[in-house]
Amino acid sequence: MKKILFRKLLSDYLTFAFFALISTSLVIWVFQAVNYLDIMIEDGRDYLVYLKFSLLSFPKILSKILPFVLFFSIFYVTTKYELSNELIIFWNFGVHKMQIVNFIFVISILLMLLQIFLASYIVPYSQDLARSFLRSSTVNFYENFIKPQKFNDTIRGVTIYSDGKNKNGFLQNLYIKRELENNQYQITYAKSGEFKDISNTTVLVLYEGATITAKDKDYSNITFSKSDFVLSNLETNTTTYKKTQEISSIKLFKCIITFYKTKKFSLDVENCSKKNLHNILKEFYKRFIIPVYIIALSLIPIFLIILSKENPKYQKMRLIIFLIGFCIIIFSETTIKFISNSAIQNIGLSSIPLVLILTIYVFLYFKFNTNFKKLN
Repeated sequence: MKKILFRKLLSDYLTFAFFALISTSLVIWVFQAVNYLDIMIEDGRDYLVYLKFSLLSFPKILSKILPFVLFFSIFYVTTKYELSNELIIFWNFGVHKMQIVNFIFVISILLMLLQIFLASYIVPYSQDLARSFLRSSTVNFYENFIKPQKFNDTIRGVTIYSDGKNKNGFLQNLYIKRELENNQYQITYAKSGEFKDISNTTVLVLYEGATITAKDKDYSNITFSKSDFVLSNLETNTTTYKKTQEISSIKLFKCIITFYKTKKFSLDVENCSKKNLHNILKEFYKRFIIPVYIIALSLIPIFLIILSKENPKYQKMRLIIFLIGFCIIIFSETTIKFISNSAIQNIGLSSIPLVLILTIYVFLYFKFNTNFKKLN
């Protein structure tokens, strides 16, 4: 009978957590997708690219809200069991309260491993895939990111300015600055211009202008009545630089170990440098240490079974337990700010969730075993 009771409890926990996780993630994804739409339009991408890119952000959303959803699910289901007198069935069939604690403890370890898998593998892979997808896609809506009377640097190494369009759809008073190699640059001015597709290549056709090229201390000035500025072979800034959160966990670990052992940086790991070491350590902490707080968050709601609903302090205790769980979530995210290049300090921060889990478990162990001995 005990197995049946625990199976039902597990089913209720996971069912509520699943639907809460999916529904909350979808709401956040919709709001985030709206922001991505603005970015994609400014970046000149079409809507299919936007849709695929936004879908690849879904694993990151799941990973971000998983700790809170798990805490709230255990809190809600445990409260529901107490208010509906279902916990009494457990006690009548000889279930010890520490068995509930150990049951939640085992579940929380499995959920922690799930979160580590999400944060350390699925999320970096999906983020890197999204970046690669953008890099391999073409920029189609060039006209969208040229805003009237604004300097636009969406394209890497290129700044474009225009007063706006006239009645015929031509861009007026165009200014284009293009960065060349070795700190050289090229400035082009044209009275007007328009976008054309020539041989499946997007070209900005410029009329009545001049191009100034600066090389070292030499300057050349070439005037033209018509000139083609090819855009299709250029990259946008959103696809150029690989972020730390997109690097695989194995490479992050390799970068950190190499630094602490040799005080040098691994050249075959992207962004593995002295300048970016702090971000790498923070990312590693987020992937492997923050998930450990899930165990503490899962055990906190078990304090609800210390008192029965008939106790006058029960409602007040519910509120306090919820606030404690919420504070732990905020605290866990705040600790990221204290990550430094010091190994000792980082080890200290990493030990906080372990100390917290041990404290909670020991307290519950003595609390429930003491009460059990009194009853006997």
